[in-house]
Amino acid sequence: MFESAELGHRIDKATFKKEVPKLREALLLTQAELLRTKKMPVVILVSGVEGAGKGETVNILSEWMDPRHVHTYALDKPTDEERERPYMWRFWRKLPPKGKIGVFVGSWYRAAIVDRAFGRIKNAELDQSMERIIRFEKMLTDEGTLVLKFWLHLSKDAQKKRLKKLESSAETRWRVTDMEWSHFKLYDTFRRVSERALRQTSTFEAPWIVVEGTDPNYRYLTLGKAILEAMRKRLDAPDVPQPPPHTPPLLPAEDRLSILSTLDMSLKMGKKSYSESLAKLEKKMNLLTRHPRFKDISVVAVFEGPDAAGKGGAIRRITGALDARTYRVIPIAAPTEEERDQPYLWRFWRNLPGTGQIGIFDRSWYGRVLVERVEKFCRIQDWMRAYSEINDFEEQLVRSHTVVVKFWVHITRDEQLARFKEREKTGFKRFKLTDEDWRNRKKWDEYEIAACDMIDHTGTEIAPWTLVEANDKQYARIKVLKTMCDRIEDALKKKKN
Repeated sequence: MFESAELGHRIDKATFKKEVPKLREALLLTQAELLRTKKMPVVILVSGVEGAGKGETVNILSEWMDPRHVHTYALDKPTDEERERPYMWRFWRKLPPKGKIGVFVGSWYRAAIVDRAFGRIKNAELDQSMERIIRFEKMLTDEGTLVLKFWLHLSKDAQKKRLKKLESSAETRWRVTDMEWSHFKLYDTFRRVSERALRQTSTFEAPWIVVEGTDPNYRYLTLGKAILEAMRKRLDAPDVPQPPPHTPPLLPAEDRLSILSTLDMSLKMGKKSYSESLAKLEKKMNLLTRHPRFKDISVVAVFEGPDAAGKGGAIRRITGALDARTYRVIPIAAPTEEERDQPYLWRFWRNLPGTGQIGIFDRSWYGRVLVERVEKFCRIQDWMRAYSEINDFEEQLVRSHTVVVKFWVHITRDEQLARFKEREKTGFKRFKLTDEDWRNRKKWDEYEIAACDMIDHTGTEIAPWTLVEANDKQYARIKVLKTMCDRIEDALKKKKN
């Protein structure tokens, strides 16, 4: 895979000086158009062997373009804040919005490749990491991101010469550390591992471009022209209407029987039982979050359900049992302009809690397969692919010791109408009722179909849905609290083992 990057590619100085002014002008004009149209975000990965000139190349690219709109990230060892969250959190936070360019030196590939080269993981684990990266990059490209991946390569002899040259100069000696030489000693292993990783992840949507790094002039022009061509192709492409996708229909069963229609909505709890259970469970919740092992996990609680189902009341019973420093409630409304410039999962990644913390989402990423589906805010293929993207997202949370607790708080159509009318009559509740609530009610059947499909496609073993019969608010609140306590308690027991 690297043979063509060991042929001795070079660009003479005269040619370089002639080409650079035209290239710089074209890059600046294209970047200005990108910023004006906000047609897409651009993610550029610059990876490769040690000493291949990654840093120098990134500096030149920033010099050739407007650096105010190019953000460069050289993410090394994760910080304490980053270690408290899933591995990909640090990269999601740095993704550029539409109109901007994000350059990653090293990127999300580095850790898995280094770990495999040093024998800390096996090929199976490397392959799993690459599969997760493929899904991540596919989601970015499906959301409109232009992903460009460059691998700067050196032969073994060229890398040795490069490191010695850097080490011989007082001005560049600091760039060669014991780490670079330790990687050089494993050159053949790194080459083998890197080739395996690149071969798996060079996809149609985000292919790898391998560039020989020996000659800086060749390296700079190759990357600059490739970036220009890719951005121009995307900017010049007409917005052609997409044909309707060939997707299998997701329809209710012929007998109209669904997971929600089988719930026993008559379940109730008396005031005395409620008071006793509430006091007992809130005490238990408080003690669980003060347990010494709680600092090693995090909790993400998701609340979805029809308007007026009692999600807010259930959330208040949880927070009432907690130290205010240990939780944060994240209410989710329509995305802001900043959030619309990013992939839809971005605003949820950025709000993930650290270890020892609880994040409570009052509505969530499931909006993509509920409101966005029903209201046609996105295409059919967008919400259909979201099922697997959401499952992958939650798998990453669970793998990083996050307890994912998902509640569908359900009421009947008649109960919703009664609560709407009560809100109209009650002064301090009237603000909760909006025209949008009445409009959503007219689409009750469509939302119920979407909810059932959501539960079927995203109710996994590691992140199951808890369906809460909420016609009786007291019963619903106790069921939510008990489920929260049970899931946290199970997680603490697993940490012990």
